[in-house]
Amino acid sequence: MKVPAIYELKEDTKLSDLLEMTGGVNGISFKNRVQILRVGNAGDQDLVEINLSEIEKEKENNITLRDGDLVKIFTISQTVEKVVHITGAVKSQGTFGYRDGMTVKDLLTYSGGLLRYSSKEEAELTRVNITSEGPKTERIIVKLSKAMDGDPQYNISLKEDDYLFVRTVPEWGLYRTISVTGEVKFPGTYTINKGETLSSLIERAGGFTDKAYLKGSVFTRESVRNLQQKQLDESINRLEQEIMSQSAKTIEVALTSEDVQQQKAADEQRKGLITKMRSVKARGVVSIKIDKLDNFKNSYYDIPLENGDTLYVPEQPHQVQVIGAVYNPTAFVYNPNMTVEAYMKYAGGMTRNAEYDDIYVLKMDGTAISKRGWSGSSDVNGGWFFKGSFMSSVPDPGDTIVIPEKIERIAWLKEVKDLTQILYQIAVTAGVLIVAF
Repeated sequence: MKVPAIYELKEDTKLSDLLEMTGGVNGISFKNRVQILRVGNAGDQDLVEINLSEIEKEKENNITLRDGDLVKIFTISQTVEKVVHITGAVKSQGTFGYRDGMTVKDLLTYSGGLLRYSSKEEAELTRVNITSEGPKTERIIVKLSKAMDGDPQYNISLKEDDYLFVRTVPEWGLYRTISVTGEVKFPGTYTINKGETLSSLIERAGGFTDKAYLKGSVFTRESVRNLQQKQLDESINRLEQEIMSQSAKTIEVALTSEDVQQQKAADEQRKGLITKMRSVKARGVVSIKIDKLDNFKNSYYDIPLENGDTLYVPEQPHQVQVIGAVYNPTAFVYNPNMTVEAYMKYAGGMTRNAEYDDIYVLKMDGTAISKRGWSGSSDVNGGWFFKGSFMSSVPDPGDTIVIPEKIERIAWLKEVKDLTQILYQIAVTAGVLIVAF
């Protein structure tokens, strides 16, 4: 109704009288239903349903209103029932109103027409037919070029809820790009063809400069970054659940107020550690052995490129870093005769909290070599040329020697089983080192 309100009734006021007092129904009123909520003689409530259209035509159901009646007029349904759909390589995808006699050509016109990379050979029209056994889906192949020419064989009449999918031409992608930076003759962002390999890109970039440090080349891939980040997040989630579970158990058995305060302080440390871990983002590094172009071409590492790949070829660095549980974590000038042990001695040696068995080296290309996994032979990039113990091996320029700290020295860390593994995973996938306290 146009003016909803509370109205004072006179004797024998009819429903039609009330509607006239309110200014009548508006354009969106559903006239097939008027609901009257009425208090009965026994104090209970009754619902009376009336067809307003019949009152307007015949005046037969023009009910007399009572004191306290609540009259409700509903709006018409907001659902558009007669529609068709179009998606894919058209200018305006979406849902359009259906009318009798509407054709494929009409729908294409309403959608703004085809995009230049649409496949004019075939489109797929999906139609749902309602049968006594349930809905049945029918798929019809439409040749768009002929439909646009008005060929009645393909410019077929549509039905309600038809769904037209316009395909792109096979393997369409406007551009696939990859970035190559650093020590190549022509760095920049290049477009690539499907199946083009890394060696082809390097050739187009003019090859390597004389300063290129091939062992330190870093290759990243977006799909790998997404996978690494997902695995990293899942690991941190499991760790967080484990830490919070241990925290709750510890607080439950706390005996004194001092114990409770200590546990609260430890809880803050736990939360801080998780926060630091969640700030880490994977880089998507793929370990690839870059070599001189003649040797690299058609090698195992000459992989097909993907959109968004990056290659960075650095100059040869002149330092080796030593970080972690040593007395003087710093960077040292690279010396081809110095071993892991020698660099650690220059850093003042290990502290009493150092975890000797878990020492590892982060390589520039994203790989890592640990003391536990040391086999005494050279790594994939050929940098570990000394065949002997891990401590006697010789790092490459740009490597980082990491001496982890013992997590057992912090009481609440003793019960966290996977912390060392996750910290190592973060270091390798993100190139970030996190201290656990």
